Amino acid sequence: MKKFVFFTVLIFLLLTPVYQAAAQNSSTVAFDTTGFPQWVKDLRRWEIVAFGTFPFSLFFVTFTMDMIRWNNANGMDFSEQGRRYAPWPLKSAGAFEMSNSDFRRSIFVAAGVSMTAALVDLIIVIVKRNNERRRIDSLPAGSVTIERTPPEVEDPGGTDDEEE
Repeated sequence: MKKFVFFTVLIFLLLTPVYQAAAQNSSTVAFDTTGFPQWVKDLRRWEIVAFGTFPFSLFFVTFTMDMIRWNNANGMDFSEQGRRYAPWPLKSAGAFEMSNSDFRRSIFVAAGVSMTAALVDLIIVIVKRNNERRRIDSLPAGSVTIERTPPEVEDPGGTDDEEE
C-alpha cells in the first residue's frame, strides 16, 4: 500500500508541469516596467544581487571561519589529527563540525557580506546613471542636421573642350 501511494504521488508530481503547460494561455504578455518609479527598480536590483550573492558569500565565510578555527586549534597541522579542524576539502574522517552558534554566526556574516555587495552594486549603478545624465545634460541644446550629398562623378571619357 505504501509503495502504491508513493508511486501515485511521484507520478502526480512528475506530471504537474505538463498540466501547468496545458493550462497556460498560448498568447504571451510582455511585462512592462515603465510604470514603476526608479527607486523601486533599484530596490529590486538590490534584492536580486543580495540573494544571488548569498550562497557564494556563505561558502567563503564558512571556509574562512573553518580556516581560522583550524589555525587556532593546531596551527594548520596537516597530520591526520590536525586535519580534523580543517575546512571542507581538507577534512579527514571524524572531523569536528561547526557548532550551531558558529553556523548561525556564519549565516549572519554572509548575509551582511551579501547586503554590502548589493549596496556597493547599487552605488555603482546610481553613480553611472548620474554621470550619464550629467553628460547628456551638458550636450548643447538643439538638434543637429546632417546633410549628405553624393560626390560629383567625373566623366571617364573626357570632354570635347580639352581637344580644342
